[in-house]
Amino acid sequence: MPNHSNSFQPQYQSVSRRCVRCASSGGDADTFTAKSGYLFELSATEADSLAEYSIAKIAAIYYKKPLLVARRLLQTGIAFGKWFGLRYFDTLLDRSDEMFQVRAAELRKILVELGPAYIKIAQAISSRADLIPPSYLDELSLLQDRISPFSTEVAFNMIEQELGLSLVELFSEISPEPVAAASLGQVYQARLRKTGQVVAVKVQRPGVQAAISLDILILRFMVGLIRRAGKFNTDLQAVVDEWASSLFREMDYNNEASNGIKFRKLYGSIQDVVVPLMYMQYTTRKVLVMEWIEGRKLSEVKDLYLIEVGVYCSFNQLLECGFYHADPHPGNLLRTYDGKLAYLDFGMTGEFKQELRDGFMEACLHLVNRDFDALAKDFVTLGLLPPTADKEAVTKALT
Repeated sequence: MPNHSNSFQPQYQSVSRRCVRCASSGGDADTFTAKSGYLFELSATEADSLAEYSIAKIAAIYYKKPLLVARRLLQTGIAFGKWFGLRYFDTLLDRSDEMFQVRAAELRKILVELGPAYIKIAQAISSRADLIPPSYLDELSLLQDRISPFSTEVAFNMIEQELGLSLVELFSEISPEPVAAASLGQVYQARLRKTGQVVAVKVQRPGVQAAISLDILILRFMVGLIRRAGKFNTDLQAVVDEWASSLFREMDYNNEASNGIKFRKLYGSIQDVVVPLMYMQYTTRKVLVMEWIEGRKLSEVKDLYLIEVGVYCSFNQLLECGFYHADPHPGNLLRTYDGKLAYLDFGMTGEFKQELRDGFMEACLHLVNRDFDALAKDFVTLGLLPPTADKEAVTKALT
């Protein structure tokens, strides 16, 4: 997200207040708002305290709202409990195969109703064809950029509030409906009034910060119970904290724009790689304006050359510069109409430190040369094994 594709060709409207009313008239609330909208209310002070991830600050807010927490637990428990119950009855009635597609669609609807935190988890596994059955994979892939959009009137009002200018002052034209909608926001195609440049306008979904904060608090508590019950050595709560930190950074569109600028500077000059231009003067925490890129999802085309381009660019990210796109799912990669590879959505990026890059390259060389003693030491360098690990046992296992 955003998916700058021609699968939807928006009919431009000249910007006016009438445009806003027409765009939003008759539109139904999205299922996330309809089912989980009670989570959205936070005071200005509470919202400001959640600008960055802090489990202590989240806990301080929601410990004062036990009824809200209980309602969310009940909603989540009933939704998944009903789904697992139906799957159990399918097994008892020997109809699991016939109902497989139906249950997959029901699971997707549950995830959408519960909101961004659950959708993000599903997105993380939607590209794992080796783990997920095809029916579930097809349904979960719809979560990448085909989620019910929220009200366009709300979106347009947010643009004006965030940027401090009216739509008339900002744009000469704008699509009356979003061209793509994902878990955290939705995208409109527009034309900047000052320059005439066609741009993608990404607007954050209302309530995502509050909903994600509470769901992370609940999830962190649950994995703590699971760790104690299952006696896991892995610090599951630390895993949740790491994921939550990246999710909070993704909710800050200023951060995404900065990542996009850095990515463009580092890799935009690679042959047949396209990185959209970011417009920082039109970007805030909740609104992002970037260059519009036309193309088709990489998953919808068969182009072996672009696979080569992607592999080359990925090696540059991981081994040369150490700054990488951490969410390269099919919705974030396009084949432009002139046959180039376009990268979109820079909310999730990562840094591969120099010592890790060196260790990774050495590990590859040692693996090719079958130098397993050295490879065991590389595993320590890469953090895959603790320094106290028995390297001789590792070497023996590798040979």
